[in-house]
Amino acid sequence: MTNLIFDYDGTIHNTMKTYVPAFRNTCRWLSDGGYIRPEEYTDRQISYWLGFNSTDMWEQFHPELDCEIREKARIMLGNDMAERVDKGEGSLFEHAEEVLSALKNQGYRLIFLSNCRIHYMERHKRVFGLDRFFDAFYCCEEFDFIPKYEIFRKIKSHHDGEFIVIGDRFHDIETAVKNNLKAVGCGYGYGSPEELAEADIIVNNILDIPDAVKILSSKENK
Repeated sequence: MTNLIFDYDGTIHNTMKTYVPAFRNTCRWLSDGGYIRPEEYTDRQISYWLGFNSTDMWEQFHPELDCEIREKARIMLGNDMAERVDKGEGSLFEHAEEVLSALKNQGYRLIFLSNCRIHYMERHKRVFGLDRFFDAFYCCEEFDFIPKYEIFRKIKSHHDGEFIVIGDRFHDIETAVKNNLKAVGCGYGYGSPEELAEADIIVNNILDIPDAVKILSSKENK
């Protein structure tokens, strides 16, 4: 059996719908409090931080902030996003459910691997019914926020067969490269072309994932 290691945000979930307003609200709180200078961020600048775990994001985004303020900002942004998802403001990418259903029906095992926290993963499982598609769920908080490529090494023994990584950021392609796996780079997501350069196949439409997987899985089985 071929296991498909799916990233979530920017690959399946259209995260910008909730992340952009939550990000801007949090930055406004920081600037109003005098912790950072006021600045307007473009959607592209904001999208860069998607894919990082939230602790790393704040440490890199504003390393000068006191740890307590960074933690308050992290929690504030996360809570804002959670409220928006619960109110129905979030969504998966168009055709995501169609693609996941097709892959599952074709006999692939789908595995969720995200740099998110447990409460985020569980909320999205509930709101979007992700249990319909995925056979296993893993997030970085369960592994003390180690990189995805290291998490894979801890979980691979739980799943027989070959693995293909599918994602939109360098964390995903790095997972494949460092573990000698095939990778589908999702060019419709939030990563740059440079981040996806080492992917075996790059798709610019989510509907192209099944064909890419078929090509790579047939290569794996030769």
